Amino acid sequence: MTVSTTISSAIESWQCGGHRLALDRPLIMGIINTTPDSFSDGGNYQTPESAYQHGMTLIEQGADILDIGGESTRPGATPVSAEEEKQRILPVIERLAAAGGVVSADTMKAEVMQAALASGAAIINDVNGFCAEGALEAVAPAECGLVIMHKRGQPRTMQEAIVYDDVVVEVADFLRKRIAALQAAGVARARLCVDPGIGFGKTRAHNITLMQNLSLLSCGVPVLMGVSRKSLFAEISNVAEERDVASAVAAGLLLARGANILRVHNVRMTKQALTTWQLMNGTSDE
Repeated sequence: MTVSTTISSAIESWQCGGHRLALDRPLIMGIINTTPDSFSDGGNYQTPESAYQHGMTLIEQGADILDIGGESTRPGATPVSAEEEKQRILPVIERLAAAGGVVSADTMKAEVMQAALASGAAIINDVNGFCAEGALEAVAPAECGLVIMHKRGQPRTMQEAIVYDDVVVEVADFLRKRIAALQAAGVARARLCVDPGIGFGKTRAHNITLMQNLSLLSCGVPVLMGVSRKSLFAEISNVAEERDVASAVAAGLLLARGANILRVHNVRMTKQALTTWQLMNGTSDE
């Protein structure tokens, strides 16, 4: 039996500012939370120096992209002002970009998007799908990569009264509409990436259904998946850091279903899992 080594159909690269990221292998996006209240590592990297050092460590461990967030989007999280968010992330973005890192800013606010791009961010990762006022205008003139994520509701309330007629159809429809809106605003399709938003306004059953049907959610652009340490794995452990093995196993399974980019906390373990996956698929250089 021949094992397919295709990661995703006909999508060769992702344009992110001055970086064209080849997708002939899976990419790892390492998470850097500069927040005090993120569900997994809140408070660990609140100073610019600690966040910068963590970012450099993640690059050494195999991260292709560094995703820097200054506002927690966990269920029940309280919003922060644009000014506070900028104070948290801009110094880190500037230093890591200057060091050669491919830096992503995880933000929903147009004002923060513009400031992040001016500080050297090559990607804007918006859990709100660029639906906020001014978001399209903030990113359209740039050459940055864009991650369009699906979520229902706001972080404070998004896990309340969750109902879908067909979660796969509805998420795919949202992503297609946002791609169309961005393209209508002048954004080249080569800059776009989608994320179905595992854990954002979805039950455990919804999350599993989306992952099982990932091939239906690509919309013809790269697919990013963020399942690292999610409550989906709570039955394995109530301690977030102890879910890393489950997260790495899920990463390999998601690659087989069409994921291109994995957003993770534990880059070292994910890199080992992906190397194993490539060896088994016959795509490793070793």
